[in-house]
Amino acid sequence: MVDHLRSADWYAGSDRNAYIHRAWMRRGTPDSALDGSRPQIAIANTASDLTPCNKHLDQVAESVKAGIWEAGGVPLNLPVVSIGETQVKPTAMLWRNMAAMAIEEMLRANPIDGVVLLGGCDKTIPALLMAAASVDLPAVVVPGGPMLTGHFRGEALGCGTDVWRLSEEVRAGTITNGQFRESEGSMIRSAGHCNTMGTASTMAVVAEALGMTIPGSSGIPAPDARLLSGAHAAGRLAVDLVAAGRTPSQVMTRESFLNAIVAVAATGGSTNSVVHLLAIAGRLGVDLSLDDFDGAGSHVPLLVNLLPSGEYLMDDLYRAGGILAALAGVRDLLSPEPITVTGRPLVEYLDDRPVYDDTVIRPRETPLMLDAGIAVLRGNLAPSGAIIKPAAASPELLTHRGRAVVFESIEDFRARIDLPDLDVDENSVLVLRGCGPRGYPGMPEVGNMPLPAKLLERGVRDMVRISDARMSGTAYGTVVLHAAPEAAAGGPLSLVRTGDWIELDVPGRRLHLDVPDEELAARTPSEASAAAYAAPARGWTKLYVDHVMQADTGADLDFLVGSSGSGVARESH
Repeated sequence: MVDHLRSADWYAGSDRNAYIHRAWMRRGTPDSALDGSRPQIAIANTASDLTPCNKHLDQVAESVKAGIWEAGGVPLNLPVVSIGETQVKPTAMLWRNMAAMAIEEMLRANPIDGVVLLGGCDKTIPALLMAAASVDLPAVVVPGGPMLTGHFRGEALGCGTDVWRLSEEVRAGTITNGQFRESEGSMIRSAGHCNTMGTASTMAVVAEALGMTIPGSSGIPAPDARLLSGAHAAGRLAVDLVAAGRTPSQVMTRESFLNAIVAVAATGGSTNSVVHLLAIAGRLGVDLSLDDFDGAGSHVPLLVNLLPSGEYLMDDLYRAGGILAALAGVRDLLSPEPITVTGRPLVEYLDDRPVYDDTVIRPRETPLMLDAGIAVLRGNLAPSGAIIKPAAASPELLTHRGRAVVFESIEDFRARIDLPDLDVDENSVLVLRGCGPRGYPGMPEVGNMPLPAKLLERGVRDMVRISDARMSGTAYGTVVLHAAPEAAAGGPLSLVRTGDWIELDVPGRRLHLDVPDEELAARTPSEASAAAYAAPARGWTKLYVDHVMQADTGADLDFLVGSSGSGVARESH
């Protein structure tokens, strides 16, 4: 139990510094709030009008506040850097590390004893968890929840997934631009993040599997009143966490991360979870590697039948029993030791979790796919590893040999992909480079390259695609991602030429460029690609490019690896 509050270093005593800290915070606050005896609980709030999936978090924060007051704490709204996945340019991933660093410094700099982390949109929960891991103050996550399902002409729409699908149908000529635009008004029905098992939903699953939420709170739809009651409970819990001295480093152990990998596989989660889990683990000093994703997750059955790997959507999952009911189906694959923020092991919450619709949460005996986890590929094209999501791929393409069609940058791709004379067929392998952490910069979600229009018109709907980029968790296809080292870091992807033969062997975990070693060694990187690499002169982007690590270690900044703790080095007054 904690017998001294961190905030008392600001508020307790009668010297000038304590006077200043108390006086400026009064403004109607009761005296007891500032006498050094009541825990000060920050609400790290990523609500923003420019992060549309998180707009409702101000309302959620009010319920958190009520719970904190009720438990005897003092709630403090702390707006933090928010990243709107659909809004920011050049890519939201460029700003994840900046948001994590800013949140970390604000938690450390202020008189805070614990924190409630409010996130939803793709990069906000990872950034919040990275920050909390670095400071290691008592913390609990409240996921903002998915939106309700929208419908267009009687059919359910999956956020993101159906954008990709419908946009390809426009290019194929099977629907009109007018019909495409008409669907736009139906796509977003309510508050909340994407309703597919995209990155936002996946990171809510991850937060729960890591033990950082009140068990059962992830996946509650954003408009559901139970989200607000859960937020109230999280506020109360935050006060208890401070009293118990229970911190993220006690909850997020190596075994917790392995549980999260299993959870991602069983739910058909996003490939983006790989870079986020590696980055969070790096902040804690937890030994987690790319190989752990294959070792712990690749042979996990896919039980959750959600887009983009299945049929249904997030409110269906909640109706069918929720994330805990899904995890109960793979309980034997989960480590029983890791605790949650409540102090109890995650597996204890899996008892008596009925499934109310086994078309949404499939029985272990009849999964959607037997070996559904993210597969890690290695070979001379990705010596540090690349990844693929078999559950979102075409089974017949998981073993493939094809001729490379190389694009030097995303701009080059967009300029040439629909040219009638592009030398490409359905057996070709589309290769995109210059889109890794350093080269773009920020590793954009462009790995699920649109197919050539002339092939779409012939009915082709999938091809093997390889890049050093990421793809949206809502996307699908036989897409090899995160090739490391990236082209801009001197990786072999920079040496591929159009016409080279590439072999993909997902069962054998192999990605091979069929070029003799001596010829490959004699090649020089593409000048056209190098000319397109990012070369920022100032600001955050320069700091990022100079210090970002590769995808196989989480694409964090090299100087942020390892927990820094909550201590403040110097007194300012």
